[in-house]
Amino acid sequence: MSEVLLACEDIVKVFPGVRALDGVGLRLTAGSVHALLGENGAGKSTLIKVITGVHPSDGGRLVRGGEEIRPRSPLEAARAGIGVVHQERNLIPGFSVAENITLQSPPARRGLLDREAMTAPARRCLAELGLDLDPHLPVRELSVAQQQLVEIAKALHTESRVLLLDEPTASLSPREAEHLFDVVRRLTRRGTCVVFVSHKLEEVFALCDTVTVLRDGRSVLESAPLAEHTQDDVVTLMVGRAHAVTGMTPRTVDTSAAPALSLTGLSTAAGHRNVSLDVRPGEIVGLYGLVGAGRSELVKAVLGLDRVTGGEIRVYGRTARIGSPREALHEYGIGYLTENRKEEGVFLEQPVVRNITVTVWRRLARAFGHVSSRQEREVAQDLVDRLGIRISGLDQNVGQLSGGNQQKVSLAKWLAADTRLLVVDEPTVGVDVRTKHTFHELIWELARGGLPILLISSDLPEMITLADRVVVMADHRVRGELANDHDYDRMSGRIIRVIHERAAPAVPAGDGTG
Repeated sequence: MSEVLLACEDIVKVFPGVRALDGVGLRLTAGSVHALLGENGAGKSTLIKVITGVHPSDGGRLVRGGEEIRPRSPLEAARAGIGVVHQERNLIPGFSVAENITLQSPPARRGLLDREAMTAPARRCLAELGLDLDPHLPVRELSVAQQQLVEIAKALHTESRVLLLDEPTASLSPREAEHLFDVVRRLTRRGTCVVFVSHKLEEVFALCDTVTVLRDGRSVLESAPLAEHTQDDVVTLMVGRAHAVTGMTPRTVDTSAAPALSLTGLSTAAGHRNVSLDVRPGEIVGLYGLVGAGRSELVKAVLGLDRVTGGEIRVYGRTARIGSPREALHEYGIGYLTENRKEEGVFLEQPVVRNITVTVWRRLARAFGHVSSRQEREVAQDLVDRLGIRISGLDQNVGQLSGGNQQKVSLAKWLAADTRLLVVDEPTVGVDVRTKHTFHELIWELARGGLPILLISSDLPEMITLADRVVVMADHRVRGELANDHDYDRMSGRIIRVIHERAAPAVPAGDGTG
């Protein structure tokens, strides 16, 4: 039997009015990759904070090596051999790689930091992870993936036997994610237990061997062999019911209708050349490609956030020269649900009501001579009810909401503005299974109501679930266009083949060949 490195026994954590953890159990064994799963709000983040000393528990105990431990800070947890890599980086940008790696126990000489002595242990930690990084390089010059690996090297330097990875692939390309998985496998071979927190079940089943599922602050599956469960089993445990992405009300697209959005031979300062595509009323057109394909950059150029250098944009038949997202909304009725909801999608320190109605202040002022608080609240409450946004009240700050509810607020502001065309960029990154399904239903129903939607998603199952047509991009060019029959096995193969057939001509949308 493998050595138990850390056991959580009946952990309880209570916040005012909320029992966030209610008797949670977890056993972490040497050399294991342990999936910690659950919807947003299930208690995963709270459990991680208890384990790493951010929050004291209100009941139960943590046991390491047969003895109870009570870490009162992340530093104490690190000294107990527990490391964590959060979604938000915890590095000092102006410090070097070596300085960041050795920060928690820096070598010193005569009471002063010895920067040269930092280099050797940093090189050793990087080498153990198979990383070829200059230890003297400032962290600010690293990619997101490299910064994440430096965080793991920090945990190695503190000799962590337990490493918690919270949504580690959320900002990584598939290639970067695979490199991370190689690093995780290296760590397990040396006896480390890696706790893997993710909403991406495909990754969980490819990497992990053990699973714990939390629901409503309780363990509904505890430290079980993952091989004994299917993805459907896990999803049912997470949400408390069977889940399916099918079964949405059928809808049809009038392929003879004039396009709501038409790009013809578009070139941009970002490097796009001769991009052409149409989106018709009631149609969901997906833009799919690997990270770096230029999908988000394309829509940003259409919305005036980058320079269009050639070709034509037409919105409902009208030639459009758009200078900003504000102009896109007020002159052409285009809404943009950004992938970066925390920095671009919502105002975290403002209440829900202000976030939802910010796009309609001009309209309310025209109608009433001023922005009426009563009208604001009526508009906001209608959309809160319609989208099922879970809030304590319209005056609650958006920063206090879960990621899924923040994304719903961001969507609500565009629906409040009666947009005639919606661009949706990575709508379900970092949200749980139930919220993802809810978003799929929302997007589907908006299209069924006649709204044209341009969808960008790196989640291939999501793309195949929602899109009517899939425009495949690589290297800032359109490589093909596929009619979607919603058969995952067939469509995923066709899409991936188009991506990698770099010189292939565009595939006609009506071509149903495999």
